[in-house]
Amino acid sequence: MIQEKTDRFDNEIDKIKTRYLHRKNISSLKYNPLNSAIYMINQEKERVFIKWLRKFDISVIQNLRLLEIGCGSGDNLIQFIKLGFSPNLLVGNELLPERVESAKKKLPNELKIIEGDALKVDFPSNYFDIVFQSMVFSSILNKEFKNALAEKMWKLVKPGGGVLWYDFIYNNPKNPDVKGIPFKEVQMLFPYSDIQKWRVTLAPPLSRAVTSIHPLLYNVINIFPFLRSHILCWTTKKG
Repeated sequence: MIQEKTDRFDNEIDKIKTRYLHRKNISSLKYNPLNSAIYMINQEKERVFIKWLRKFDISVIQNLRLLEIGCGSGDNLIQFIKLGFSPNLLVGNELLPERVESAKKKLPNELKIIEGDALKVDFPSNYFDIVFQSMVFSSILNKEFKNALAEKMWKLVKPGGGVLWYDFIYNNPKNPDVKGIPFKEVQMLFPYSDIQKWRVTLAPPLSRAVTSIHPLLYNVINIFPFLRSHILCWTTKKG
């Protein structure tokens, strides 16, 4: 029965793979970590991660189990290791085989990478302290699949832990392969408790424009929250 429930989304999985293939045509320079806009975005994101981590006792961070859904090439997992997480307690899940191989080359051997559909990730309920997704749900256009994946993530989180979410909130009229997810939709996906929210990330077209003049202009323009295009959310699973 569980297998039948996940198999009904196979068509959407194929569509997601196609959407990511479309992005291969985008210049790699646009997302290069040495690009001024990208490293300013990443620095801000790391600062917000630190704000979020202050909710935990620093001494227990190294004992927290974390699963990232859609870990890509492993950049977020590297960041978590830098912030004190233990590699052997981190797990990455990634749909695309080439990204799995890239992640395995970057990450410590003791960090487990699981290839395939996130709905079929096989762990006990209440296993992880944190289940994290970054820019995954905005690439899922099927509402039922989004609901099923949110339920799966919530099931894997133990009481006292939570779901960590980073994604953009606005539609991109130039890219029909993605759809922004406003905060109200996040609340509908996880209607179980209060959600703490941080508005982050200067809108990428704007960040590229201002950092081409000087990287520090990113911070100057970013003081205006309405110019930020993403949100970081933390939803705690009550015990």
